[in-house]
Amino acid sequence: MILSTKNFGEIEIDSKKIINFIDGIPGFDDQKEFIIIDNPDDEVPFKWLQSINEPELAFVIINPFLFKPDYVFDIPEQALEKLKIKEEKDVAVYSIVNIPDDITKMTANLIGPVIINTKEMLGKQIVLDDSRYTTKHFILKEAKAKGKEE
Repeated sequence: MILSTKNFGEIEIDSKKIINFIDGIPGFDDQKEFIIIDNPDDEVPFKWLQSINEPELAFVIINPFLFKPDYVFDIPEQALEKLKIKEEKDVAVYSIVNIPDDITKMTANLIGPVIINTKEMLGKQIVLDDSRYTTKHFILKEAKAKGKEE
């Protein structure tokens, strides 16, 4: 299948890798189908969550455990059921990244992780009720702190 995107032009995708966000993504409730596109630069840990039906809509995402290995939360029971999650190995977790002009101030939304059942290809962004996390968690600051611990 050929997909039109703002950031990558026309690309070929495997339709089996389309993720169904039953509820959409908060603020984009009408967009239900997305695909994860790897960043062309393998050195960069970011990926793109690209809308299938809206070429202009793509979110930069990152695996939050890469910069915050102590990130811990429970997926609400309702989300587990909706996503048909049976085993932890079938779960992928991403955070949506905000990249401002000054990239040293780039942040990740840790209070709203994107949960994907990689077996069923179902996704949902959940909102955590956890004061340890924010919508603007500084990625580089956390990565530097992690590096000093090692």
